[in-house]
Parts: sequence; structure tokens; C-alpha cells
Amino acid sequence: MPTELELDLELEIAHVLFIDIVGYSKLLINEQHESLHQLSRIVRNTDAFRVAESAGKLIRLPTGDGMALAFTSAPDAPVRCALQIAKALQSHPGISVRMGVHSGPVSGLTDVNDRSNVAGAGINIAQRVMDCGDAGHILLSKRVAEDLAQYRHWQPHLHELGKCKVKHGEVISLVNLYTNEVGNPAVPTKLKALAHNRHSLRAGEQTSRAWMQAPVIAASIAAIVCVGFLLARTSRLSSNEAAPRTIAPLPPVPEKSIAVLPFENLSANQETAFFTDGVQDEILSNLAKVADLKVISRTSVMQYKTVRARNLREIGRQLGVAHVLEGSVQRANNRIRINAQLIDARTDAHLWAQVYDRDLADVFAIQSEIARTIADQLQAKLSSKEVAALHTTPTRDLAAYDLYLKAIEIGRNRASSIGSGGAEEAKHQINLLNQAISRDPAFLPAICSLVQIHLYLHWINADQAVDHLGLAKQALETAARLQPDSAEVHLSRAIWHYWGAREYAAALAELAQARRDLPNDTRVLFFEAMIYRRQENWRDATHRLEQALSLDPCNITTISEMAGTYAILLRYSDAANTLDRALSWKPLDFNVGLLRAYVDFIWKGDLQRWREVVSSDATRSADPNDVINARIDLALKERDYDRAEQLLAAGGGTEFDDNGFFTPREWKEAIVARGLGQASKAAARFQVARDRAAAEARQHRGDAKALIVLGQIDATMGRKTEALDEGQRAVDMLPASKDAINGYQLQTRLIMIYAQTGETDRALDAIEKNIRRPYAPEYGSLKVDQVWDPLRGNPRFERVVASLAPKL
Repeated sequence: MPTELELDLELEIAHVLFIDIVGYSKLLINEQHESLHQLSRIVRNTDAFRVAESAGKLIRLPTGDGMALAFTSAPDAPVRCALQIAKALQSHPGISVRMGVHSGPVSGLTDVNDRSNVAGAGINIAQRVMDCGDAGHILLSKRVAEDLAQYRHWQPHLHELGKCKVKHGEVISLVNLYTNEVGNPAVPTKLKALAHNRHSLRAGEQTSRAWMQAPVIAASIAAIVCVGFLLARTSRLSSNEAAPRTIAPLPPVPEKSIAVLPFENLSANQETAFFTDGVQDEILSNLAKVADLKVISRTSVMQYKTVRARNLREIGRQLGVAHVLEGSVQRANNRIRINAQLIDARTDAHLWAQVYDRDLADVFAIQSEIARTIADQLQAKLSSKEVAALHTTPTRDLAAYDLYLKAIEIGRNRASSIGSGGAEEAKHQINLLNQAISRDPAFLPAICSLVQIHLYLHWINADQAVDHLGLAKQALETAARLQPDSAEVHLSRAIWHYWGAREYAAALAELAQARRDLPNDTRVLFFEAMIYRRQENWRDATHRLEQALSLDPCNITTISEMAGTYAILLRYSDAANTLDRALSWKPLDFNVGLLRAYVDFIWKGDLQRWREVVSSDATRSADPNDVINARIDLALKERDYDRAEQLLAAGGGTEFDDNGFFTPREWKEAIVARGLGQASKAAARFQVARDRAAAEARQHRGDAKALIVLGQIDATMGRKTEALDEGQRAVDMLPASKDAINGYQLQTRLIMIYAQTGETDRALDAIEKNIRRPYAPEYGSLKVDQVWDPLRGNPRFERVVASLAPKL
């Protein structure tokens, strides 16, 4: 019977905000309706509500005198929503509310009126938390407060209140949330009254603890009991309120699935944290070689690095796995102690645990043993080749291994965000890897990593004084001599064919070889997707990215490429939803926020979100160069040349974008000077920009991107013949048939050259012909960007722009 209850309820964790209007019952009927109407409008207009709603991460429930909002996204989503509601209510002094927040299990159901509904202890306890407050209070359960306390920006606003006995004798621990602007700093009336009766409160604590220790079936019964509470509080929806929806069914979780969470570093020397991450990473990599397992990639598990804040059931739900592995590492001199434990994420049951206390030199054997034991515990079928792979030792030189792990740690941090590329970090990786290889020339993982980093720097056109392509080739040849059939060698050779020569068929063949031994490796899926895009195979590219996200759901780079692919296909709503989901759990990621703003710009010609992002708190932890570039570009789009001049004068920024197009700083300075009417300064800066672009094109004669930039600068300078020639040669050099991404971008830049050189009919013909192809000039660009100013007022141009306007 208990098992049937759990299966039927389909519990999942939600973060619940409960709101009610204080003194609601004393209002006249029409006053009640008006107050609820205004409160609903305020709630729906909050950013937290809109982001969660558009991402499909929100369930809203009317409760007669208020509402409950169940967020299935980030734990702080209801708290951010509460603060935004409180701030908005400052303009409505006639509406007084109290709010409570709790995270806990909820379940979809159909009520007695055949309406979709949700119930569960998560909603029930959130209501209890709220009931402890007075007007203006935003109260949190202790569980929610502990989650928020892991983030510095929340800590000053959390004020512990102690325990409060509520309905049915249950005791809950409360925290008061308030800032200098919103919230109620006073101790709630209920807690003041309870302070006089410590004895009864202590008795209540004993009752509460006894309930918490009851069998698992108690949670299921509590979920059913609270249905009555919801039915009692639920009234008819107003005509302008959408019916509450049930939680969408979760996709089935494979039984043989696991996430290897970051291990805790217990070493006295905290500088060895890279080694602890390396142990976790090696176990994860070993398990990922087993085709019969679903193993979540390292990028997505690293967000759970804080051990004491983990909720394993929620982690399992978020990552779509049935099991998690966690543990700790303690390294001292030449000894190592590794503690590992396997847990069923659905029940919190401990399935296996082991402590390994051995010489440091045995670290590889320990990692192999753990991986093999976990595979056996999950009853995974292993081929003889997979068994052999689990017992491979990468190197016997522990000093070389340390150097390698430090390089990998830098790469992990570099890959955790999107933006300016991290060229300096990549160069530091190369230095560490070269040191490791000099100690152990047969250290294959280090050699393959070296190949891939050199190719990366070649691909993004960074550090051009160094022949990264040649160095990558040398390292690849060394790796191939050591182990020609290694999956890492196949992967490195695939990247060589792709980034080094755009040999797509050869790259895909190598990736197919690599996938046989790396079935859970998202790098393989990611590179296949990128190659399919360049072949204009959008269906398979999208499918591969979706597969990659199932194994690495929190990988910001993959999320961004997924959104970018949707935008290329003019699926702007899908692009926006993909980025909104990422922002719901990573709201302060500047580059994701900027991408989201860019979607609004190209889709709707709307710069408001862009303005908000470049002035938000997210800029504090972002790469300053990315922030400066975004602010300069915004100022140019808004024709705020004074602001652009100030930003350019302050320095910073980058001149190469992530696709390798060069934008000389002096080119922007010239455009600004021209906008300010400074003709002589503009001419001088244009000339400097042209000289630099010409030098770039001469140095890289086969680079179509360098040549098209020279053509664009010549176009802005009035050098029509040269501009048209350079633009056409660039397009011919790298046609879309060879590279759909860069090829189509080159074609759009050629159209820009037509517009700038007075070739109006050619520009309009090309726009009309190509308007629905990938990377065609978007609505937002045509509406706003100064490059199209020569076409404005032309009836044909205005018709095109009007035809692209979103039908909202």
C-alpha cells in the first residue's frame, strides 16, 4: 500500500510562496474583489513570476483571500517574487499582505470539481509559515533560509526568529526576511505570545521530532490530508485568471542513472581542492565510459559543490537521475583517505559506502574500484573493453598528475561561462600541461588536452603570434603514436578536422569512433551538433544538443548554443524560454542575461532588457571586457554617442568576437566621432582602423572574416570599389555551402556593404531574397542599427521591416 501511494502521488519538490490579504474578511464584497484583482495584477507583473511562467516552472493557485505560487525552478524564485510584490505594493497602501515561503513536496491531482490542482506538504507548510506573520511580514521556513544563506547577497536580509507552534501542534522554525525598503522587521505577534510559554513550545518540539521520525508513508498521508485544506481555501477563478494547471508529468528516470557530486575536501591544505575535484572527475569519467549507464556530466554537478546545502532528492529530480554518489577526500603527505557513498536519490536510502585509507600512489586504483563497484551496484552490463577502460592508469608520476589537474581546473572554470573566450586562461593551461608532459611524455590525457586547447586558441583567432595549429598537430601525432585507437585521440583528431580544416565528414567519422568508448561524453554530442549546423543540418544539430542537455542540463555553453540554434531558425520563443529556464536557476549570469536581451532585440527590436542587464548586479561578477562591449554596443544602437565616447575613452573591451570577426576599436571610435559631427577625428580614426584591418587581412590571406571586415570599413569610408570587391571575395572564399554559420554571416555583412556604398537596389534585392534564411538581417537590426540608415525612408525597405515585425 505505501508503494502504491507514492507512485500515484508523483511528488516533486516545489518552492512555494503563500500570500494572503490581511483583514480580507472585514472588507465589503466589492472591496474584496477589487483587492484581489489588484494583487493578482501586481503579482503577474513581477519579473520572477513572468520568468517562471514563460519557462513552464510555475503553478498558481487561488486561495480565496490570496494565492499560492509553486515555483519548480530556483529555490530563491519565491523569495525574489515576494520582494518584488512588496515593493510594488508600496504604491497601493490600501492592500496589506503577509507572505510565507517554504520548499517541500507537492503533487498534481484532480479535485472534486474535476479541476486540475496541486497539493502537498510544501504548500501546506508554506501556509503555516505565512499564518505566523503579521501585515508586511515575509517569513521563511528554516529550510529555505539555509538555502539562501549560501549566497552572500541574501545573508544580510535573513533574521532568525526561532520556533513557532502552529496547527496540529506542529513546530516550525522561522526566519524573517526584510531589507531597508520592504518587509516587516518587527517580531510577529504569535512569536511574542509564544515567548511566554517555553514549556509548551519544548513539548511541541518533541512532538514534531517524533512525527519527523515516522515511516515514509507519513509524508504520503500528509499530502492527501492537505487536499481538504486546498479545497476549503479555493474559490472560483475570476474571469481574467487562468485555471491552475497541474504539474507536468516528469520524464521517466532511468534506473541505471547517476550523478557524481563534487567531493568534499577535508585536507588541511585547502589549496589541494583541485585534487579533490580530480578524484570526483576521474570517477565520473570512468563511469561515463559504461554504455549501460546514464551519467550526468561534470559541468552540471559542479553547482552542488556546497555539501551541507544539498537536498539529494531535489538534485536527483533536477538532473533526472535515480542515484547520486557523494564523498570526501583527505590528502596528507603521501597518504589519502577517500570516503564514498551511493544513495538512492528517490528515497535518500544509502545503498553502499566505503572508506579507502591508502598510499597516495594508489589513488588511481581507488578511483577504478569505486567506479567498478558503482557499476555493479547499479547492475550495469560491462563489456570486456569497458572493464579494461575502468582500470587504466593515466600516469604514474603524481607530480605530473597534479599539474594536469590544475590545468583541468582552469579549463572547467573557463568553460562554466560564455563570453570573451578566456584566451589567457587557456595559455596558462598550456603551460601547466607542457610541464606535466615534460615529466611524463606518455601522459596521454594531458597530451590530448594540449591538442584541444591549441585548437581552441586557433579557432577563436587568439594569440596569433603563436602557431597553435602547428603545435596542435605535433601533439596529436604524439598522442596517435602512443595509443592510436584511444577514444580521446579520436576526439582530438575530430576537433583537428573541424577547427583546423573544416573537414566535416572526417570529423564526424572520428566522432563516431570516439562515441563507441565515450557513450556519455557530451563533448562528442556537442561537436557533432556544431558540425551539423555548419552543414545546414539543423534537425540533427538540434537533436544532438537536446541529447547533450539531457546529460548536462546545467551546461551554460550548451544552453546558449541551443538558444542560438533556435534563434537562427527564427524560433525566438523557444530561444527565450531556453534562456529563461537557465536564468531561473542562475539569475546573475551576465552573458546568459545578455543573450536573453539579444533575443528580445532581434525578435522585437526591444532594448529594454539590454539596458537592464548592463546595469544589473550581474555585471559585478562578469568579465569586465564583456560588460564594456555590451554597454558600448547598446550606446551605439541608441545613438547615444556621448555615452559611447565616454565608454571607449575609459578603455577595456575586446576586438575579436567569439566567431573570430575582428572589430578594430578605432572603427567604433570613428563611428562615434562621425555621430558627434567631428569629421576630422572620424576620418583619422577610420584610417587607423583600416590600416589595422588591412594588416590583419594580409597576415591571414585565407581568412574570409578578416577580408569582410576590411570591406566593411572601406564601405564606411566611401571606398566603394574596394569595399564591394573585398566583400564579394570574402563570400566566395567561404560560401555557405562550406560553412553555413560563417558563410551566411558573411553574406549578411556583404548586404551591409551594399547599403553603406549606395547600392540600394542590390541591398534590398538581397534582403528580400534571403529574409528567411539563417543569419539574415533580423527585424531588430533592420529597425535599429545605424548600418541600415542609408535605406531608411525607402518604401521597399520599410515594407520589409514592417513585414518582419512580431505578431504579438
